Amino acid sequence: MDFWQRLIAGTSLAPVGSKTTSNDPEKRLVRFKREYNRLLQLWRSASNLARDYEAAEQIRICLSEITRVLSDESRRPLPHPCIAFAAEKQIYISIGKIATTSYHEGIIREAVTLFAALLDSEEEHFVENDVFAKSLMNLLIRITGTNSISLGSELVVEVVELAFNITTKIRLDPEILPVWFTSQRRDDDVSKGFAEDPHEKFAGKTHKEDFQLFYLLVDYIHEEGRCGDFARTGLLYIIEAASNDVALEQWIVESDLATLMATGLGALYSQLSRKLVIDHPPDALPPALALSDYRHPLTTHEIVSSVDEDYQSHMETFLSHLVFWQDVLNHCKSVEVKQTLLEHFQVIFLQQLLYPSLLESSDVDGGSSVAVLTYLRRILESLDHPDMIHLILHYLLALPDTTPAPTGSKASVSAARKRKSLDLATLVALQVEGGAPALYNLVDLILGSLRSESSQTVTVTLQLVSVILKRHHRYAVTTLLRTGQVLSDGPQRSIAAHEREIECLLTMAEDLGGVDDFDEVYENHIKDSMNILESHTCSLALVAPNPAGGTSKFPSSQATIPGAPRDIRPHTLRPEDPVLVTLLDILSTFFINPVETNLSLTATIVDLATCGFMNIDGWLLPDPSKYVYEESEEGRADEIVDDLLLANIGDPDEILEKAQIRALKLTQRRLTWSATPKPDLLTRLNTLVDQVNSYRTEIPRFEDILQQRRDAFQQAASMPTPVHHRPRSHRESSTHTESPPRQSALDKVAQRIFSDLSTPSRSGSPQTRGRPSKPTREQRSTSGSHGFSTPTNRTLNPPPQFSIAAETLSRASSHSRSIALQDEDTIANGKLRGVPPSQAAAFAAIDQGILNRRVGIPSPPKRDVMAPIPFPDLTNSTTEGKDTEIETETEVSETTDGAVESKTLVENFEMGSSGTEGTESLKWKVVEEMEKKNEEREEMERERERERERERDREEKKVSVSHILTNVIVLQEFLLELAALVQVRAGLFGEVKVV
Repeated sequence: MDFWQRLIAGTSLAPVGSKTTSNDPEKRLVRFKREYNRLLQLWRSASNLARDYEAAEQIRICLSEITRVLSDESRRPLPHPCIAFAAEKQIYISIGKIATTSYHEGIIREAVTLFAALLDSEEEHFVENDVFAKSLMNLLIRITGTNSISLGSELVVEVVELAFNITTKIRLDPEILPVWFTSQRRDDDVSKGFAEDPHEKFAGKTHKEDFQLFYLLVDYIHEEGRCGDFARTGLLYIIEAASNDVALEQWIVESDLATLMATGLGALYSQLSRKLVIDHPPDALPPALALSDYRHPLTTHEIVSSVDEDYQSHMETFLSHLVFWQDVLNHCKSVEVKQTLLEHFQVIFLQQLLYPSLLESSDVDGGSSVAVLTYLRRILESLDHPDMIHLILHYLLALPDTTPAPTGSKASVSAARKRKSLDLATLVALQVEGGAPALYNLVDLILGSLRSESSQTVTVTLQLVSVILKRHHRYAVTTLLRTGQVLSDGPQRSIAAHEREIECLLTMAEDLGGVDDFDEVYENHIKDSMNILESHTCSLALVAPNPAGGTSKFPSSQATIPGAPRDIRPHTLRPEDPVLVTLLDILSTFFINPVETNLSLTATIVDLATCGFMNIDGWLLPDPSKYVYEESEEGRADEIVDDLLLANIGDPDEILEKAQIRALKLTQRRLTWSATPKPDLLTRLNTLVDQVNSYRTEIPRFEDILQQRRDAFQQAASMPTPVHHRPRSHRESSTHTESPPRQSALDKVAQRIFSDLSTPSRSGSPQTRGRPSKPTREQRSTSGSHGFSTPTNRTLNPPPQFSIAAETLSRASSHSRSIALQDEDTIANGKLRGVPPSQAAAFAAIDQGILNRRVGIPSPPKRDVMAPIPFPDLTNSTTEGKDTEIETETEVSETTDGAVESKTLVENFEMGSSGTEGTESLKWKVVEEMEKKNEEREEMERERERERERERDREEKKVSVSHILTNVIVLQEFLLELAALVQVRAGLFGEVKVV
């Protein structure tokens, strides 16, 4: 707009009224002086502008006209007499006083606009003028102070934007910094008598006047929108300028910037709900959850849902301020300023807020563990700065300090920083020197939460572990995981063993059900695994080319403060690792677990095997040192003898060739898979596959409904738009279709995606990670966006996401074909694949009953019970009849009480064997045998009671067949992903021995 105004100035297109005055600099100056004098006259004649609304409005109009003239002149060719007059007469002093004493928002707005016009002017160098700077800052401080009127949000944005423009000019020209920042020496304070009171000597109070612009921006860094953006960016520019100005650097260190930032971050964290449940919007439920027994968790006035708008707003504000901390550290070139900020971050936020919230969390009070674990995960996901990550994990994991405390001048600087954290921060710094997390740290919380009875707690804990393993694996190696160092050089797994292990994983995946495009799906898993492995932070040093100098280190990813973990070495996971053992326990109940728990579980296991320095042999794959081959080494005795003879008399080249051939044959030996010891993880996976086979025999039409579920997922994945964008379009188009109206948008989606009679309609497929055909890794680990409540017993009804029509056998929209049966045209067109219309509704009802049927974990096959061994014949032939009588009596009495039985046997024995010399010892043997039988009977009764308790537990943990089907598909995708991961690792990291 300014360009066009300048272009048409002086032409016939310019406004007629102002053309003559605007073109003539002298007339423009006369008009400017007239307006300025009128302004002064109105101000002096008005006694109280806050009450004299007419005078205040006249003053506002004068200020507006003055501002317009200045703005117009700045766009015109030289000369600019009005701007020169403003600089010469220092009109900004009077205008500043008028605005600060008017308490009128309109006058204040015009004054701010006028100062902005003068600041943007390239003439007269207003930005370098001390008087101008003092007048402007006095105006800004007065109108934003506690004694001023409440400014509108738009005016506040203009004020902060004006302050931001000042910092922009300081950044472009650091020479003007002394105009806006004046550092006062402590000697001056002492001479003035301020040193007597330590509170008066506090830097945040005595030196606040030195840099008022700085504190003005600090007051608005917590605001949202453009106001907060201007304040935070302007503050970043000032901190960046501190690297070139020693006085400013020292002033920032001694100021209370770090205290204000840390306490502000803590205040935002305290606004987050103490109790939280993870939920999803009903109209945007992830398909994998929609096709399960998912139930929306209950909320109260204390327990907040993750979909609550207030909670999401508070979380976004907190995370944005946390990212601002990170930006400050990234822009800060001063080591002293950076260390000051990090110290306050640890003392005030970590030690006073974050760690106590973790320490006080519990599952008993309903969601506090879910809340703090979710908050910590979001913090670790949002941060990338290595120093902040190190402070958080180093403190929460109770890692030991590897460097001594600073001495000399550094110690004095550290003491000065603690003093600037107010009395509270100083007190905290003295109390936490012993290390509070030494007794209970993050590892203890994670292990306890993984064993929780709450499925939500388990899920969010798995997501937290996944984030630590994926983004900060070096911190987990010595704390969260029990690892062992890999001492062997080179790969130990032979190519034949590698192929057999891949074959085992793929066979288990195939056993779960037919996948028509198996090769294509597996190829997509291969691509995803390649991306995952190459992008892992630890694997970067293995796959990236070495820079100049032959080193493979990446300093930018390492923390600069002492104590940070350095280079990670090759290691492996011990089988007795508590985290691994707990993961296997969760895996053993895979099919009755919530789907989201299983997604988080499989993501965590994959993240365990993603690091290139993690050896997967021994815990994921069989240990190569325990391989059992089909052809043993002893079977090659003749070949070994020939090699020895050839080594003595043969040609060296031939010897080398023979050795290579022999090594090649050794790598080609096939494993005896059944005899090779397998890790617990593979054993559990094989058990899950066996459980699916048990479901095939127990659940009617299991293969058919499983294939229907798989088809439904594939069709949902091929939908052109995400599911959560569907509801509105379906509501808008529902009046144009012949389908009956639905109450749920998800029902409408389901009606489109189902291709058979009996498949419940929820869309989406947990297929290959990172593609639309399955939940991504982020969905499986991330974002406060997943949550689950433990399924409870309920009647055989479809999940609550589906509306049920009581008057029809077609349940909700979970059977699109059944819905189609209600349409005669659809039936006539033959869309039911040959199913007679009279039978389609019955088939749909039968399938719906199967899907709603509740089942538990299949019982393992019972072992044959050995028959009891009969009591041996301890007498001679003369007592054979008496022994037979005793045995007969014993058999008859087995159903009676044990004590009565023993008494009857003894009495019969005494009547039949009185007077015999060996009968006394025989009697006691019979008594002992009866007591033993009684003990065995009691033990059997206790075992039956325990079995009944386990049966009751299985009854309580039953889920619907629909839930089982979704978990089966999740398991199949997990097996494919493991196979792809093992295959890609072998080629990327050279883990297979070929020769």
